[in-house]
Amino acid sequence: MSFLGKLRFKDQTFKLRENAILDATTKLLAAKGFDLITMDDVADEVGLSKPSLYKHFKSKEDLVTEAMIRLVDEALAYLEQQPDTMSPLERLRCLLEWALRVRLGGGMPFLPSTSAHVRAFLTQSLRYVTRALKLHRLLDQVVSDAKRNGELASELPNDVILYSFYSRTCDPAVEYLRLYGKYDDDAIVAHMQSVCFAGIGTRPRS
Repeated sequence: MSFLGKLRFKDQTFKLRENAILDATTKLLAAKGFDLITMDDVADEVGLSKPSLYKHFKSKEDLVTEAMIRLVDEALAYLEQQPDTMSPLERLRCLLEWALRVRLGGGMPFLPSTSAHVRAFLTQSLRYVTRALKLHRLLDQVVSDAKRNGELASELPNDVILYSFYSRTCDPAVEYLRLYGKYDDDAIVAHMQSVCFAGIGTRPRS
């Protein structure tokens, strides 16, 4: 193997290990929350020594920031690959389904607003803030388009709709439905979609 080939292999190995670390971090965040996880927990989950982990991330805050950046990037990629033929409401419904399935798989750990400390260090990351604002602007446009099409309530402000939408991705009802309702993932997604877009009031008979 050439010197350049060795460098490329080393870079690929480093990236694969970094992705495994972020996978483990997201899993632990979903299970325990930010305050309870430690760098030792992450190292043990991945099967790395703690010094090796610190070669990738210098602190728990850096680690969680990268995990959240990756999550926002995945949401952006999902939005951007949606076909142009989809209506605005269909785009929102599909994005919520994607987010709920990520959540059910242990990959949607928390809302930053649930922790002042997490919110503080995330807002200090230009990379995170840039991506989060891009996602918010894209969804704000989708909501505006849906309101113009008569698919969403025009009297509701966009931010009311958007923050309600965001909260569905981290709603603890998901865990309650799985643990106590004993619903499978497909049923949970369907019920959460219905609550988000149709509400819980009586619906007219067809």
